[in-house]
Formats: sequence, C-alpha cells, structure tokens
Amino acid sequence: MTMLNRRRFVLALAAAGTLAALPVFAHHGWAWAEGEQMTLQGKISKISMAPPHPMLMVESEGKLWQVDLGNPNQTERSGFRGDSAKVGDAITALGNRHLDKAKLHMKAVRITIAGKNYDMYPERIRTN
Repeated sequence: MTMLNRRRFVLALAAAGTLAALPVFAHHGWAWAEGEQMTLQGKISKISMAPPHPMLMVESEGKLWQVDLGNPNQTERSGFRGDSAKVGDAITALGNRHLDKAKLHMKAVRITIAGKNYDMYPERIRTN
C-alpha cells in the first residue's frame, strides 16, 4: 500500500467512526428533547441502572413512560442508586419530553421520590 493510499484509508476509517458515533451523540444530548420542561407524576414500574444511562419506566394515567436519568456519574452524584426506590413507589419527574409526541419518553432533570429530590442536571432545573 502506497503512502497516499494508506493516508486515504486512515482518513476513511476516521470518517466512518465519526459517522457511526453521531446517533449516540444525538441520543445522549438534548437535541431530541423539547426546550419546555414538564412534570410527570406516576408510579415506578421498572428501574434499570444499566449503561448507557439509568432509566425508569413510570406508569402515569394508564400510560407507560420511559424516564431517562443522567449518565451513571450524574445519577450517582444526585444520590439516586438502584436501591433508592422500588417498583410501585410514587414519583414526580421534572424534565424535557421527546420532540416526537408519539413517544412517551422524557429526560429527567430532577426526580422526587418520598419527598426527596434527586437532581440529575441541577443547572437545567427550571421551576415556575
């Protein structure tokens, strides 16, 4: 392989890696979520602390919502752990809903369980 072909190959690999990573960056950013915040109240039906980010399934008014928490480090800093709540606990989640209203999905900036606040993204909390 000539030096020029090797350089093109390396550049093509780098470009492919960057393109492959774009969906991950989009998912973990805020671009998929509305700017307005909403409050969701319900009961926890599932707790997952698995990577890439912890998540709760919350039943509210007969519908099942996915509530994404912060990344594992942010979630831990908030004080929330897998044993901080259990299935059936009442929860209030403050956060940003998915832009696609057909998706019952939000990214929480704060969750409240048994009167305790867990602030995933304290800098993003907007209360009226």
